[in-house]
Amino acid sequence: MAEHTIPARASAVVIGGGVTGASVAYHLARAGWSDVVLLERKQFACGTSWHAAGLIGTMRANESHARLCEYSMSLLGELEAETGQATGFRQVGSLTIAHSEARFEELKRVASMNNAFGVTRVDLVTVEEISSLYPIIETRGLLGGTWVAQDGMGSPVDIVTAFIKGARKRGALCLEGVRVTGIQQRDGRVTGVVTDQGEIRSDFVVNCAGMWSRALGRLAGVNVPLHACEHYYAHTEKLDALPHDLPVMRDYDKCAYYREDAGSLLVGVFEPDAVPWGAQGIPEDFCFDELPGHTEEQLMPVLMDAMERVPLLQNAGWRKFFCGPESFTPDDQFHLGEAPELRGFFVACGLNSVGIQSSGGLGKACAEWMDKGYPPMDLWGNDIRRMYPFHGSQRFLEQRVSETLGLLYANHYPFRQYASARNVRHSPLHEKMRELNACFGEAAGWERPNWFAPAGVTPAYEYSFGRQNWFEYSAAEHRAAREGVVVFDLSSFSKYLVQGRDACACLQRICSADVDVAPGKVVYTHWLNERGGIEADLTVTRISETVYWVVSAAAVTVKDLDWLARNTASDAHCTVTDITSGWSVISVQGPASRALLSGVLANDLSAGAFPFGTMQPVEVGCAVGRAVRVSFVGELGWELYVPSDMARHAFDVIWEAGQAHGLRPAGLHCLDSGRIEKKFVHFGHDVADEDTPLEAGLGFVCALDKPIPFIGRDAILRQKETRDHLRKRLVQFLLKDPDAMLWHHEPVLRDGQVVGFLSSGNYGHTLGGSVGLGYVKQPEAISADFVTSGDWEVEVAGERIPAQASLRALYDPDGTRARG
Repeated sequence: MAEHTIPARASAVVIGGGVTGASVAYHLARAGWSDVVLLERKQFACGTSWHAAGLIGTMRANESHARLCEYSMSLLGELEAETGQATGFRQVGSLTIAHSEARFEELKRVASMNNAFGVTRVDLVTVEEISSLYPIIETRGLLGGTWVAQDGMGSPVDIVTAFIKGARKRGALCLEGVRVTGIQQRDGRVTGVVTDQGEIRSDFVVNCAGMWSRALGRLAGVNVPLHACEHYYAHTEKLDALPHDLPVMRDYDKCAYYREDAGSLLVGVFEPDAVPWGAQGIPEDFCFDELPGHTEEQLMPVLMDAMERVPLLQNAGWRKFFCGPESFTPDDQFHLGEAPELRGFFVACGLNSVGIQSSGGLGKACAEWMDKGYPPMDLWGNDIRRMYPFHGSQRFLEQRVSETLGLLYANHYPFRQYASARNVRHSPLHEKMRELNACFGEAAGWERPNWFAPAGVTPAYEYSFGRQNWFEYSAAEHRAAREGVVVFDLSSFSKYLVQGRDACACLQRICSADVDVAPGKVVYTHWLNERGGIEADLTVTRISETVYWVVSAAAVTVKDLDWLARNTASDAHCTVTDITSGWSVISVQGPASRALLSGVLANDLSAGAFPFGTMQPVEVGCAVGRAVRVSFVGELGWELYVPSDMARHAFDVIWEAGQAHGLRPAGLHCLDSGRIEKKFVHFGHDVADEDTPLEAGLGFVCALDKPIPFIGRDAILRQKETRDHLRKRLVQFLLKDPDAMLWHHEPVLRDGQVVGFLSSGNYGHTLGGSVGLGYVKQPEAISADFVTSGDWEVEVAGERIPAQASLRALYDPDGTRARG
């Protein structure tokens, strides 16, 4: 390609000319950014965008994604009018079919949640309606499905071209044939890019390089975990009997999707065991390339099933068996946001085959994040800070993406665990837990006991949307926590040491609560953004005048450390150390915990001598550590922090002493069922950056009168003055049908009208039914009378279940059990 005269400076450099990069450049220009530069190494759309299937769907698994996709679809018409470039969008609708009870249950739940989001309308359809909507289908064995009338399909290359034209029309410089060879940086901030045709200075760089994003990230010292896999579809010859307005159809049970394409039928594949590609690097000259693939093993089994479902295919000629690369991430969620390693370096990549339908919304979200300095909606599930360094390792990615591609079409069962790339992070107590017959789940790479099977029972999940095989085992653990004593391995907790002569002042600004307390005092607090939204939900314990001990959830280490770094002045005498791996956490909980630990620890454990919310040094056998009197299950209990090298010894001492008290092990499912009965919140589900402590019923964590104002204080004061927080309140719900199961996102109705949806759910074994937490929203103030007087229901898979609603915890609302 011919060389270009590239500018010396740009307001932002967007790297990658596929649909995501083109959309980001367009939306930055649309937001008023001048001198935006988009760089494409070869030709626009030449990586993966050109061979995308072009499905445009709006039924998604959470509200934010539904809104992104709805915007993407609505933008297509605007783009055509603005640029004169057709996008090929045809609103033919989309049909999803089910021929298993589990699939139909999932579709009903997804339909309910999407209707509650209020973004798109999802209708349940009968087998007869399926036949009418898709006349070439064989309906034998089908149970029903879902229909979204507003969905459709478009032309991927035309959509990319429309974004490019729109970006150029608004002043962006979009160049092909310019390869980025380096990322410039200084003092932790990006300062520009180096290309094969010169340097461009810029304070913002966006990595939209698709399957090249991981390698590009490494040029900047940024971790971007994704990897390409072989991805397949087959194209028939033209079929005279094929209706032109045939809807898009998805058959998740058989790993296939179908779309009409210029008189032929395209059958796409999401095979269960994918083949990673590009492990040795992507060829330098890759441009609109196809892969040889493994058609017999990967594509043909799905096509054989497709011929049964759509008999027209049995006599069709096949024009093309296609294999091309597509990038996938470790958790099937796209990456977005500013990298924690480098200020001003943003990522927008790893679309997991939903790039076309997400492109408009993703580009808009990225541009607004860059423009305002924060995400425009709750996108924690996509925030690049959810990723850990090990996620970007070659071995991990190759193993994991071979599974995640197929999981897109698998049943999304509650608590479904990855089978690949396991046993990466172990607690020192891992073998102890395995000996006790633990069934492990994975979070942030940690292998954690989720539940324990009785002797003689294999500790393995049997998934369903109802009561799974571990339900009664976890119920027994729950009862033991409420009535006796249990032990949890919580070593996966994130732990940080914040120290220095300015540590108190720094944390006073970052923490909403007052942490200028006496040594040994534990403070439950939030970290808020300037809008009053919750960025972290954790505890801070003062060790000494200059040292603090911070404990947070396992999944948020990178995010927490990034937040501390962003909000600690560069000249402050304050350092932060991640001590997660250095300390194990043995949590002993339940009414008999004091009696048990009194025989282990030399400390006086009476309420007066060891009050709730305090920390003391302890000796557990020969292990010298710290005991913290807190509880996430709402009972009397202590968390024991011991050095990791002494954790096995400490556990043995506790376990031996516990036999006289009926001590039993308990897993994370028990911990969750305990906390939801107590209306304790879970970060990322019940609280996040769009929720304030006042809305969550946690206003007590805000010390509005402390000497050093905390970040977000002004927003909290405004919300209190305007009483806005009373129009959105976190409510606890208890189903009156003890057999119905809540997981999350189920619609909440008051007097027959949808007023919100659940943010989390689990079974409350003490309360005797499923319990959910969710925000209720309405124009007027939500008072206690409003909650107690309404006729409440929660919709579960299309069925409305009567529920009891409460602003206070339905279990032990005064917290006397934990404080006694």
